[in-house]
Amino acid sequence: MFPELAALLFVVVGAGGLVWTTSRWRYQVVQRCLVELGEVAHSEVVAPTTARILSRARWLPWLPAAILAVAMHFLVSLSWTYCGALGLLAGLLGGQLESMLAQHRVYLIETQLADMIDLMVGALRAGAGVIKSLEAAVREIRNPLRAQMEEVIGRIRLGDQAPKVFEELTARVPLESFMLFSSALAVHWEVGGSLAPTLATVGRTIRDRIELSRRVRSMSAQSRFSTLGVLAATYAIAAIMWSSDPERMERFLWSTEGSFLVSSVMVLQAVGIVWSTAQARIKF
Repeated sequence: MFPELAALLFVVVGAGGLVWTTSRWRYQVVQRCLVELGEVAHSEVVAPTTARILSRARWLPWLPAAILAVAMHFLVSLSWTYCGALGLLAGLLGGQLESMLAQHRVYLIETQLADMIDLMVGALRAGAGVIKSLEAAVREIRNPLRAQMEEVIGRIRLGDQAPKVFEELTARVPLESFMLFSSALAVHWEVGGSLAPTLATVGRTIRDRIELSRRVRSMSAQSRFSTLGVLAATYAIAAIMWSSDPERMERFLWSTEGSFLVSSVMVLQAVGIVWSTAQARIKF
């Protein structure tokens, strides 16, 4: 009975997703046509449904943290004071991991953009047009940037205004490097001129930003690892004290004062994680 229900649920979810995606595409096509006719402002058009490659799942680490807190209460019979502090600490540590993965994704996208610009500059200096050079560069890169640039090329081929297409690319990928790239292409589309020197300068600027970002991250890694070291040392000391005198440690942990003090320490550790992360965050 369960496999049949699972298969039915899979079919229903798949059909619903297909209908929703098709209707959204149809709505966007109608909106763009209304923009060309002057009946709808361009700012009211919904952004393309291409996956936003910088989307964050900030809530995701808190789900397993909440599950861990509830499980520790019902399975190990910990008090809610300990469970809440442990869930807060686990959620913030998971948030640190999610932030590291997001930073790695930004680094990957900017590196792909710099490589694509270098390929475009070579094609432009060889005599190719802007669209041809962009298509040749996009064929050599991979996802996640490739899907975004293929949509840009496809919309320009279908007749959308190039400056608006580049503006929406910047909205989907809100990075300073993409703002430079989109602005250079949009200005060239309007006024013409030699694009290769401009893109070469943009590419060098992006690579300098990547190099500076890597250096700053390597210098700020000390604060992150020191925070993890302090956390590990705290629990190592607690384990040593437990092994030396388990009865006294158990009475302390299960007392009202002990649970309050230990939970307060865990909350202060969570505050330290947030503070060290804010100090190590870079913005330039």
